[in-house]
Amino acid sequence: MPKVGEPMTRDDGMLQSRTATPWWQRAIIYQVYPRSFQDSDGDGLGDLKGIATRLDHLVGLGVDAVWLSPVYPSPMADFGYDVADYCGIDPRFGTLADFDALTTAIHARGLKLILDFVPNHSSDQHPWFLESRSSRTNPKRDWYIWRDPAPGGGPPNNWLSHFGGGAWEWDAHTGQYYLHSFLAAQPDLNWRNPDLRTAMYDVLHFWLERGVDGFRVDVVWLLIKDDQFRDNPPNPAYREGQTSRDKLLSIYDSDRPETQGIIQEMRAILDSFAGDRLLIGEIYLPVDRLVAYYGRDLKGAQMPFNFQLINAPWHAAGIAKIIDDYETALPEGAWPNWVLSNHDQSRIGSRIGQAQARVAATLLLTLRGTPTIYYGEEIGMVDVPIPPDRVQDPAEKNQPGLGLGRDPERTPMPWDASVQGGFTTGTPWLPLGPDHATVNVAAQRVDAGSILALYKRLIALRRSHPALIDGAIALVKAQSAVLTYERRHGSERIAVLLNLGHDEQRVAIDDGSVLLSTHLDRADERVAGEVVLHPDEALLIRLSR
Repeated sequence: MPKVGEPMTRDDGMLQSRTATPWWQRAIIYQVYPRSFQDSDGDGLGDLKGIATRLDHLVGLGVDAVWLSPVYPSPMADFGYDVADYCGIDPRFGTLADFDALTTAIHARGLKLILDFVPNHSSDQHPWFLESRSSRTNPKRDWYIWRDPAPGGGPPNNWLSHFGGGAWEWDAHTGQYYLHSFLAAQPDLNWRNPDLRTAMYDVLHFWLERGVDGFRVDVVWLLIKDDQFRDNPPNPAYREGQTSRDKLLSIYDSDRPETQGIIQEMRAILDSFAGDRLLIGEIYLPVDRLVAYYGRDLKGAQMPFNFQLINAPWHAAGIAKIIDDYETALPEGAWPNWVLSNHDQSRIGSRIGQAQARVAATLLLTLRGTPTIYYGEEIGMVDVPIPPDRVQDPAEKNQPGLGLGRDPERTPMPWDASVQGGFTTGTPWLPLGPDHATVNVAAQRVDAGSILALYKRLIALRRSHPALIDGAIALVKAQSAVLTYERRHGSERIAVLLNLGHDEQRVAIDDGSVLLSTHLDRADERVAGEVVLHPDEALLIRLSR
């Protein structure tokens, strides 16, 4: 243990000796939403200095990399995803010096730093857009996507915004429309323009030279649009109650083939730096299209984010199929990854309940590939109801009543049972959960039965068993409510049994001994031919042969 006042550092042990594989294939990634992690100055917003004070929690948890959601200067129309300066830090979060200090502190603890990169759109307050908007002849006019009105007047085509309504905004000053895939305050950049592309690649160089270990690239599948600007066709499967965007099939404003070349260029930049820099792509597409983003000869994103578990019905047969289909679709040599929740999606505990959240943690940390943990999942945070007068998210404000708001999954991290949960001395930007007196880090740190203790045990097991890091996955099966599979490495075989139901289940299994149970003290229990799974229980069993 470190002395008082010294930072904790991760003991890599066996992992450091496994240098044949890049760090990100051995890693567990932890997503920090900066506004909600830790406030250092009492203004109710999390910041970089606050994050630095909580790094020892991440070391104690056992994760390997910190992914920061955007901290760039921004008007905050979409909470940082409207970037006004790609090479700066918003004063709400601190300064570039604070960022450098945080990077140093992260690396000093043996962790890696992944930064969000938002290349599809900027803020309408970005100097580039202010120039582009100033006149049709401005040199940066073509850095954004401008079009004349349709022949009969009105928007150039029928493309729709992800945040509701049309995707075109009229600019009276220059007499053209500009494209915005999200808010009108987030104009889309024109990645067909070589000067824009060079400028954005300079951004990657800027942060890589400051020590960033990788990027999560926001909405990467949207970067290129159809060069003919054709209308999207109607969606024949649309039904009442879906979003307005669901009315159309997004054929011409997303997942265009030219996108692959951009991703390969980004990857080449990262590969030119030492240290196995990582490129992650945010891609909400069916699995057959998702895997295309690994790129030809695996020279695209090393990890196109796999979000299938987020939207999957929680039953054994469906999840078994997801695993099999994904593993089958992966290009040869491609590395899988898994996600349960993120800043845009309801928390896993709210989707399936707290008892099953423990089973889900076991699933996430025992599947083949790199897992990503969203902040607060390790203490069982759930979505927090947001009163109408406290709603912040434009996705909810623009389409009220559809439940599209992302505030509930972005609420502050509760560190202790105090009034503001140890997050701030001021008024938090969003309310803490009403359960934060018990759902907090301090309380769970001393509770051997807590979900935090379970996460730590799972991560420690993963780190100590090669089968759970880079072993093969085999025998994926659904038996009633139970999902089972094996992880194998050399002579080591570990069976994973997940009871996704609320009734006791009996499962036939080879002889072995229990490594872990999610909620019962069954360590080293011998298993011979059959095992009883209790309701909402997951087991890891080391098989004898």
